[in-house]
Amino acid sequence: MRPRLPFSTRARVAASLLALTGAMALIAGRGEGDPVLVEIPSGATSQRVASVLEASDIVGSATLFHAYVRLRGADRGLKAGTYQMRTGSSMRRALGQLSRGEVQTVAVTVPEGLAFWQLAPILAGVTGDSAEAIAEALRNPSLAERFSVPGPTIEGYLFPDTYRFARGVPLDAVIDAMVVRYTSFWTGERRRTLAASGMTEQEVVTLASIIQTEARQVSEMPRISGVYHNRIRDGWLLQADPTVIYALGGYRERLLYAAIDSVADSPYNTYTQRGLPPGPIASPGEQAIDAALQPERHAYWFFVARPDGYHVFTPTLAEHNRAKEEQREAREGS
Repeated sequence: MRPRLPFSTRARVAASLLALTGAMALIAGRGEGDPVLVEIPSGATSQRVASVLEASDIVGSATLFHAYVRLRGADRGLKAGTYQMRTGSSMRRALGQLSRGEVQTVAVTVPEGLAFWQLAPILAGVTGDSAEAIAEALRNPSLAERFSVPGPTIEGYLFPDTYRFARGVPLDAVIDAMVVRYTSFWTGERRRTLAASGMTEQEVVTLASIIQTEARQVSEMPRISGVYHNRIRDGWLLQADPTVIYALGGYRERLLYAAIDSVADSPYNTYTQRGLPPGPIASPGEQAIDAALQPERHAYWFFVARPDGYHVFTPTLAEHNRAKEEQREAREGS
């Protein structure tokens, strides 16, 4: 017959088993609860993280979670950020999310044809910096060398696309992702087309940025490109309004001659300076760059916008002036 433990000893063993069972239940979690957004502050200790998780009902005990993290040797590997976690999670799952940095991300859509001052407010929404600070940072000419793009600045090489970033992401990480996307555009076939074009990568992207800001219809991009290729070939002034607007530093509803004259010495004023400007004036998309690489061959040297977003293309100045008058009357009559 087995000797019976004293009642007091049996009670302590039972209490220990109950405590261990409760602790295991807390470690294992109660199951899949409701999704909750949890903000882990930058520089937070594992003890602070444990308190945040307990307060959000992600784990049942901050003390046990902290001990569990220490036991796993993961207390220095918890990553800050905004997480979507579930109440009643297992400690293993919660630790896994924090160790892997599975932070909540947001979609950031960058349309084609934005200059840096238009892009800055979009990026501010995800980095947390002010639009003014981002615009100032993007002006820095050293970025072109740092991120290995043709330059002269980062303007034009922040590729339009939809990205996913964690809130509070550093601006450098955003720039890097956008430049990587730009670089991936240049397939081997496009590199061969570039080599055959007689233009540099910087010249193609610069021309593409003008095409992007001129065109309202993608289908017209190769034809618009053809006009500029004709002018470049024959040594004409490009006379592209968007380049003057860029020199002026912002959008104008109407581009008056006085405004053009006010930036006559700017290298971006294609009414006074021959050839392409020093660099892109906006970020062109795939269609615009392809159009710059492969222009439509034609005998047009002029175009004027129609009210419907398309353009009238003409081969002579006399026809161009007639087209301008016709479109002016069409806008006034609409």
